[in-house]
Amino acid sequence: MKQMRRVWWICLAGLMLLAGGCSPRQVGAPEPAEGNFAIYYLNTGMTRMTPVGYQARSTEAAQLIQELYDQLANVPADLDCQSPLAARTELERFQLESNVLYLYFDASYMLMSSSQEILCRAALTKTLTQIEEVEYINIYSGEQPLMDSYGNPVGMLAAGDFIDALSDVNTYEKSELTLYFADAEGQGLVEEKREVIHNSNTSMERLVVEQLLEGPQTEGCQATIPPDTKLLNISVTDNVCYVNFDGAFLNNSLGGREELPIYSIVNSLTQLTTVNRVQFSVNGSPTVMFRDVLSLDTLFEQNMDLVTGGR
Repeated sequence: MKQMRRVWWICLAGLMLLAGGCSPRQVGAPEPAEGNFAIYYLNTGMTRMTPVGYQARSTEAAQLIQELYDQLANVPADLDCQSPLAARTELERFQLESNVLYLYFDASYMLMSSSQEILCRAALTKTLTQIEEVEYINIYSGEQPLMDSYGNPVGMLAAGDFIDALSDVNTYEKSELTLYFADAEGQGLVEEKREVIHNSNTSMERLVVEQLLEGPQTEGCQATIPPDTKLLNISVTDNVCYVNFDGAFLNNSLGGREELPIYSIVNSLTQLTTVNRVQFSVNGSPTVMFRDVLSLDTLFEQNMDLVTGGR
């Protein structure tokens, strides 16, 4: 601790000289003192949390919650950091009840990518539970409880939930994926390159399918998988990727050519060096007819004839 304090004072003195006497912000957790807090921003690559020391003005709980949230949402110009919140996300209101802080965001909160939302969730929790009256936070989006990627309520979050997981949260990396979605007419596939920040412990095969489930980002393209579909399991053996969906995968309400959902997934997965073929199943059974046209009880190989090649 003495060594850390010595290094901090050296950095502080240097920064004061560079700034001509201006009071610098401390990057890293602040020294324990009344009114000292850490605001958990993200680094510029949006891959890890960066705590920055902050001296709060407010002392009353509700005012302090608003002050720390405002700092988290609006990064000062002198910091090389990013807010964990998406630019268009708004906090509509909050409510503190028995040491639980309920945060009510608008529906745009759920438009964040899954990786950013996890980091945002951690940053909100780590920042706001420093307030003495706040032990847990509970996040709502569009008046609905926050759900995880498996459709389960996230529930109450405590700072302790991220003490061990903080290293996991910070082991995010960036990958470029090649995904295939339906064209505007639903008659062919269109390639979309997408950079994704993800936990390094997530398999690339799962990441590809999860990104397909989120739908296209390219204007004029269409999703190929019903949005309520759940990925039950995914694994790779001998370059065969086994993909198990729930029954919602068989919903044909999206329209278009019957085989496009299958080859949207197959063509996307076979861009990975680990996958040559794909075996589908629904609720664990491969003996299923997809849209009454394709039997899933087969090994599907890449079919680039369906790709239109345009963006």
